[in-house]
Amino acid sequence: MDETKQTIEKIPAVALRGMTILPGMITHFDVSRDRSMRAVEAAMEGDRMIFVVTQCDIQEENPTIDDLYHVGLYAEVKQVIRMRNSVVRILIDGKKRAELCEFTDREEYLEANVIVHEDYYEEDLPVQAEKAMVESIQETFFKYADANGHIAPERRKRVKEISDLSKLIDYIANSLPVSYPDKQKILDAISLTARYEELLTLLFTETEVSAYKEEFQQKVKERVDKHQREYVLREQMAQIREELGTKDDESEIDEYRKKVEMLDAPEDVKARLNKEIKRLESLNDNSSESSVTRGYIETLLELPWNRATTDHKDLQEAQNILEEDHYGLKDVKERVLEFLAVRNLTEKGDAPILCLVGPPGCGKTSIAHSIARAVGKEYVRISLGGVRDEAEIRGHRKTYVGAMPGRIIEGLKQAGVRNPLMLLDEIDKASSDHRGDTSAALLEVLDSEQNARFRDHYVELPVDLSDVLFIATANDRGAIPKPLLDRMEIIEIPGYTANEKFHIAKNYLVDKQRSKNGLKKNQLQIQDRAIREIISGYTREAGVRDLERKIGSICRKAARRVYEGEEGKISVTATGLKEFLGPVRYLPEKKNKKSDIGIVRGLAWTAVGGVTLEVEVNILPGKGHLMLTGKLGDVMKESAQTALSYVRSIAPEYHVNADFFETHDIHIHIPEGATPKDGPSAGVTLTCALLSAVVEIPVRSDIAMTGEVTLRGRVLAIGGLKEKLLAANMAGMKTVCIPKDNLRDLEEIDDEIKDGLEIIATESVKENIALSFVKKKK
Repeated sequence: MDETKQTIEKIPAVALRGMTILPGMITHFDVSRDRSMRAVEAAMEGDRMIFVVTQCDIQEENPTIDDLYHVGLYAEVKQVIRMRNSVVRILIDGKKRAELCEFTDREEYLEANVIVHEDYYEEDLPVQAEKAMVESIQETFFKYADANGHIAPERRKRVKEISDLSKLIDYIANSLPVSYPDKQKILDAISLTARYEELLTLLFTETEVSAYKEEFQQKVKERVDKHQREYVLREQMAQIREELGTKDDESEIDEYRKKVEMLDAPEDVKARLNKEIKRLESLNDNSSESSVTRGYIETLLELPWNRATTDHKDLQEAQNILEEDHYGLKDVKERVLEFLAVRNLTEKGDAPILCLVGPPGCGKTSIAHSIARAVGKEYVRISLGGVRDEAEIRGHRKTYVGAMPGRIIEGLKQAGVRNPLMLLDEIDKASSDHRGDTSAALLEVLDSEQNARFRDHYVELPVDLSDVLFIATANDRGAIPKPLLDRMEIIEIPGYTANEKFHIAKNYLVDKQRSKNGLKKNQLQIQDRAIREIISGYTREAGVRDLERKIGSICRKAARRVYEGEEGKISVTATGLKEFLGPVRYLPEKKNKKSDIGIVRGLAWTAVGGVTLEVEVNILPGKGHLMLTGKLGDVMKESAQTALSYVRSIAPEYHVNADFFETHDIHIHIPEGATPKDGPSAGVTLTCALLSAVVEIPVRSDIAMTGEVTLRGRVLAIGGLKEKLLAANMAGMKTVCIPKDNLRDLEEIDDEIKDGLEIIATESVKENIALSFVKKKK
């Protein structure tokens, strides 16, 4: 050992279980222990070098130096991949043998002092010895290959080409399908002579095993006939294990076969599983292909091919559950009950694909959970917000490293049945990039004519999705691609009125937050007037999410008082809200006190409900420029241009000078300049405000209007009528002008919203002008 070139290094270490790696080998292994992961991280932060050493006992979780072999591998970390279930896959390049001296006192991971060995020859070894050793090993390997019968020609050729003794020994040892203790013997041999002797011994042993194996195959073939090929394979394995003394209990392959026999699935699925199991049986357990095949088999076994739950048939019970969980939402509840009625009459019926569209916080996600409870289905939620990769829906090809099924298949696995309720949350937020279009991948999923044979790239077999009840949610209907929108039944969930919010808060939210914060009913009471004040003065939203947060804030402050023993019972009044929530945040939108020139109140729809929008116009001496301010979008800017063109066309009727528009600048402003505003529905409002400023006639302060305007002064239909009327009602308007084409929408709007409003339908801007302009006194 005196001539051995040695260096001592302090290096991160990883203990391997059931695996020995030799120099010259590039391979990967998985680590899951925290100390091993930290050792890999330390190596990556340094020079990427790491010491891997095999455990004597693979069951030991926290090995000490006595639990490890003393010779390991000095290797370079090439790649680190994070897998599922907190597992990290490491790719290393084995460099040299290294001998373990001791572990340092570092606690967060194993750190070892090792001696790195270089190859060396004994002093008295003849010069011609290496060539003789090389030829001897090659000859013995070829005999082993002939007896084994499964050695690839490329490997034979490679063995014949290698002339370096050290590389030849390590190459053959790495490729031999032997146990890790056998490989460890070769690794332990520091000198080339000792290593040479160990490899020859191993090759002779494996050659004899291969000969015995052939003999056992002949014996088994004599005992079974040609119709029992699978039995032959099992008998061969049993005979080999028995001769080697390694016979164990039921193998993993046998377990898979039993599971296939018990699996309730179509015959083509079982045939594919049996094919994959047979393929797995022929693979090396340590190969990456083996783990891929094993994962694929387990995925197919876990899928609920024919398992299903029985839907509830009691319509009254379903209706009671829906009413118990949610206030209002009449259209959604009726559609679910219709689906149940059809299912009961036809024994199957096509599962509808519903899309609930509405502003945030109006109960879209929670009502899907209630529908699942009402119809007796398993509930699975899939969030599509920000999903960009098509493979998230269709899965990855299983040939890729880390491949997995798409979210639809994972949802079926999670549900455990083939007919769950699957919620596709935030479907309007799904996007696309260079990896594909998510919405395009959903087309097949959400088409009742095609999804009976949905193909996931990973599963590669048709999966029946026709029994899945799909419910999608979205905030903005316009953001959903048209082909996808066409496959779904849209149910609009508009914002709640103040009265609906009151009932939701009183019947659901107060009790929920009181229980969540550990309070009893007799410890905290929130009076009705206080709830209404929270709705009007502390929240401004279409849904009830912020309202629930405010109630939760009151409950937390009350819980602290109760815990500290200040008060036994707390009653929150409207006047005492400031103590819990601070000053009022929102003052209600109110109509102007007097009619004014160039100021008109319009109505707009936003993602959080309807609002009133004041349009202001000023006329200034200038050169005919039009100025627009208030952070207006392109569509609204075009509406302003259209309005100006129409006003110029009718200006002669109001005796406006011919050169007026060349000698004056027009400035249009919409307050709350930080808030983006867009859409064509302000066209009629802009037109009336412009004309009022030009002819200097005031506009009534108690009138609001909405509608798209054309160059010829026609008023076109708009959307979001319910939210706009609600905003007008809350602002105290008396009269609302709507497009005549929207009269049909009034039938679906609750009387609670229309009460107190004079709603007038108009076909042209001139009708709006006649209604809104203050008549001059004679």
